[in-house]
Amino acid sequence: MKKEIIIAVLLICAFGKLTAQENGVHQQSTVYEAPSDQLVKKKLDKWQDQKFGMIIHWGLYAVPGIIESWSICSEDWIERDSTKTYDDYKRWYWGLSKAFNPVHFNPDQWAKAGKSAGMKYLVFTTKHHDGFAMFDTKESDFSIAKGPFANNPKADVAKYVFDSFRKEGFMIGAYFSKPDWHSEYYWWSKYATPNRNNNYDIQKNPWRWNKFKSFAFNQLEELMTHYGGIDILWLDGGWVRPLETVNEEVRSWGADIPKWSQDIDMPKIAGMARKAQPGILMVDRTVHGPYENYQTPEQKIPDTQLDHPWESCMTLGGAWGFVPNDQYKPASEVIHKLVEIVAKGGSLLLGVGPTPDGLLPADVVTRLNDIGQWTAKNGKAIYNTRITKNYHSGQTWFTQGKDGKLRYAIYCTNVDEHPAKTITWTGNSPKKGTILKLLATGEPLKWTVLNDKTTVELPRGIIASEAALSFEFVPEN
Repeated sequence: MKKEIIIAVLLICAFGKLTAQENGVHQQSTVYEAPSDQLVKKKLDKWQDQKFGMIIHWGLYAVPGIIESWSICSEDWIERDSTKTYDDYKRWYWGLSKAFNPVHFNPDQWAKAGKSAGMKYLVFTTKHHDGFAMFDTKESDFSIAKGPFANNPKADVAKYVFDSFRKEGFMIGAYFSKPDWHSEYYWWSKYATPNRNNNYDIQKNPWRWNKFKSFAFNQLEELMTHYGGIDILWLDGGWVRPLETVNEEVRSWGADIPKWSQDIDMPKIAGMARKAQPGILMVDRTVHGPYENYQTPEQKIPDTQLDHPWESCMTLGGAWGFVPNDQYKPASEVIHKLVEIVAKGGSLLLGVGPTPDGLLPADVVTRLNDIGQWTAKNGKAIYNTRITKNYHSGQTWFTQGKDGKLRYAIYCTNVDEHPAKTITWTGNSPKKGTILKLLATGEPLKWTVLNDKTTVELPRGIIASEAALSFEFVPEN
C-alpha cells in the first residue's frame, strides 16, 4: 500500500510539472548531459562564441496580432473572444490561413536588422503548436505555401529566411513544435481538446499515435534535407516526451510505465538529423538527456552561473510574435540582460515578430540598431568569451577570453545615474603593470587597488552616454 502511494505521488508531481507551465512558459531542465559526438561538441563550442541571437515567431497569429497559437488551447489561463464558442473560435483561427498573404515579405530586412544589433545566430519558427507550417511541407496543405501566398516566388518562406541570414553570417536554427494541434493524429476530432496534450489514449490507439510520429518525423526530415545547412534544431513543446525520469523510478519497483507518455522517438529523429546535418545541435527543450545539447530558460535569467551551455530566450516586447502597439524594452535594458547572461555563461536569444505583411516593425528595427551601437564598440567583452570564477560585483560583470589571457569588466549604468568621475568594484583586481583600456575608445585609464577594491578614473561625462562601460585588462608584456 505504501509503495502504491509513493508511486502515485511521483506520477502526480511529474505530471504537475508538465501542466503547470502557464502562459506557455516552459520549466527549465535541472539536469544536463554533455554530448559525446566530437562534431556536436565542436558546433556547441562555436555556438557558445556567438552569445546573441534572434528568435522569430511568425505565423497565423500575426494576422490578428494575438498570442502565438495558445488562444486555441483550452486551458484555464487562456483568454479568448467570449462571443464565440470554443469550436467556432478554432474554426475562425484555422481560417486565418486564407487571409495570411505577406506580400511585403522581406527576410533581408530582418537579417540586416539582426546583424546591426550584433546578433550572430537565428532561430526561425518553421512550425508553432497550431501546426501551420512556414515551409513548403508535403505532409500537409496547412502551410504558408498552400494559401493565398502560394504563387509568390518566396512562398517557401523558411528557405528565404535561412538564405537571408546565411548571407549575413548567422548560424541557422530551425524552431519546430513537436505537438501539432491541427493534426488529426494529435488532436483527434473525435474528442474534445481539454489542454495542450494529445486528446486520446495512445495505448488504446497506437495506430493513430504512430501516424503522428511518422508525420512529425517526415516534416523534420524535409527541414533537414531541403533547406541547406542547419546548425540548430530547436524543438519546442516539452510536454511531448517520454517521462523518462519517472519511468526509471517506477521500473525499479516493477510497476507499469505511465500511459500518458508522449514518446515521439527522439533517437530516430536525432539520427536522421545528424546524418543529414553532421554535428547539428539538438535542443529538445526542457527534456533533459542526450538531445538537449543546451538548456533554454524562458523569459528569465538564472540566479547564478551555470557550468553548462544555456541561453535565455526573451522577448524584445511583451509578446513573442507581432501584436499592435507592443511596448519594447529600452536598448539599455536588453544590453544589461545580455551582459548579465554572458557573465553567467549563457547566450541571449531575443524574440521579435514580423507583421502580417512580412516586415519587422519600424520600432523593432530602431531598437535593434540602438543595441548594435553598443555591441559594435563593446563586443570584444561579449563574443568569444567564457566565464570567470568571480563574475559579479555590484553593477559590474566580468568575462574573459577563451584562452584566459584577457579579462573584461562591464559596468552597467543606471538610467538616472549622474555623470561620475570614478567607478569601483571588488575582486578581479588588475595585476600590477596591467593596462586598463576603455573598449569603446581604446583609451587607457588610470586605476588603483586598495584592499581588493579597484577604482577606475573615467573620461568626463561618459556615464551619461553609455548603457554599459567595458574595460579590457591588457597584461604587461
